[in-house]
Amino acid sequence: QVQLVESGGGLVQAGGSLRLSCAASGRTFSSYAMGWFRQAPGKEREFVATINWSGGITRYADSVKGRFTISRDNAKNTVYLQMDSLKLEDTAVYYCAAVRSAGYSSTAARYDYWGQGTQVTVSS
Repeated sequence: QVQLVESGGGLVQAGGSLRLSCAASGRTFSSYAMGWFRQAPGKEREFVATINWSGGITRYADSVKGRFTISRDNAKNTVYLQMDSLKLEDTAVYYCAAVRSAGYSSTAARYDYWGQGTQVTVSS
């Protein structure tokens, strides 16, 4: 069982930056692939970024490529999402997710554990 708690969301102006954190419980964090997803009002949840157990492999949605960076610190049981050059359309609730896997995934249905979400609002 893994419990995930996101933090770091907030209100930021367009062009600004935020760093989201997701702290995981348990002693087997390094066994899990991690992902970030987001859901804007009236829209379906969408993939943002994923990282494999070691941090050696990352993948991004085209909409955030070059602006967002996913990373992890297995010693701290934490995964991060650094968001730079934020746009109005990045406004959403951001969720981290975990799946016990040596790989990675951009598919929400593959993930077994989810955090409660953190709101990111980008203003003009």
